[in-house]
Amino acid sequence: MKPGIHPAYRPVIFRDRSADFAFLTRSTATSDKTVEWQDGNTYPVIDVEVSSASHPFYTGNQRVVDTAGRVERFERRYGRGRRGR
Repeated sequence: MKPGIHPAYRPVIFRDRSADFAFLTRSTATSDKTVEWQDGNTYPVIDVEVSSASHPFYTGNQRVVDTAGRVERFERRYGRGRRGR
């Protein structure tokens, strides 16, 4: 490997604020924010919107979709009983 062309690979904390979940791993991602981890060391922290703690595939929880509102909006826009014409 050529020296000086690869980004630094170091410990980073990824934090999912919606699920109150964080994990320490190694990454090349950078951040100006830092947080103290359970081992007493300070690491850069990257906030993510979805992790295994909040993703519906892993949790088994589905998000509620407003299908009734969508159907009503469709019927208002295109009318009811227009099938078969």
